[in-house]
Amino acid sequence: MKPDISLTEREEAILQAVVDLYVKTAEPVGSRAIAQRYKLGLSPATIRNTMQDLEECGVLVQPHTSAGRVPTDLGYRYFVDKLLRPEALTEVESTEIRRQVEHDPVALHEILSQTSRVLSRLTNQLGVSVAPAFEKGVLHRIDLVQVTSTRVLVIIAVRSGLARTLLLEVDTEIPAARLDETRRQLNERLAGLTLAEVQRTAAERLRDTQGEPRLVKMFIESSERLITLQESDDLHLDGASKIMTQPEFRDTTSLSGLLQVIEDRAHLLERLKANEAGDGIIITIGEEFNDLDL
Repeated sequence: MKPDISLTEREEAILQAVVDLYVKTAEPVGSRAIAQRYKLGLSPATIRNTMQDLEECGVLVQPHTSAGRVPTDLGYRYFVDKLLRPEALTEVESTEIRRQVEHDPVALHEILSQTSRVLSRLTNQLGVSVAPAFEKGVLHRIDLVQVTSTRVLVIIAVRSGLARTLLLEVDTEIPAARLDETRRQLNERLAGLTLAEVQRTAAERLRDTQGEPRLVKMFIESSERLITLQESDDLHLDGASKIMTQPEFRDTTSLSGLLQVIEDRAHLLERLKANEAGDGIIITIGEEFNDLDL
């Protein structure tokens, strides 16, 4: 949803004031409140007429006849695309973020957990971080570990630091030399491919491998489940209690609905990944976020 409207400087100033005050109070914004708080050099009557024009443009709406106005999804989109100015982090904030996020650079799940925690602290909001899509990763290494005489642990690691494991049941113990040869063959033929390519071409690439046939066959049959498996560690949340300090959640009905979404981690993760749209900062507003039903 991209705004295809053009507002005057006065209209933009009043829209910005409405968004700012509505975010702070979660109450419809009236012309008198804007005149008193924002010192725009305009009378309440002039502001009221301009707000009426903005309503006709579709960026504001009046929920009740006697109430002030609130931004629409289109109004928020116009504000984000044309009026919002990012604020640079202070040196203290940058140093603190680096210190906390780099606490354990080897463990990706810990980095993601720290990221959501830092984001929550900086914004006083719910912090959410999501691991990169595993199937889009590039295979770094496959390891095979004999856990018991009839169980082999398969570990798939990708270059981003993510890993998946799967326990395979075998009929009899596989000699260490055969296990090592199978591991070497798997890495030789599959490392460097994306996991989607591994899933799609593993059977062909491993057709004449010299590795242990039983294990190779089980790996091929299990590759789809191993690669697309979703783990709870993919999603990290922090600062849920901060939601209750936001003015829009004074209504416990709204708060209850949001908490239900947060508790359904699998669905939340699915919706977040479905809305991935590329690199950089992406701001999704209202109905743009598909069917989260917030």
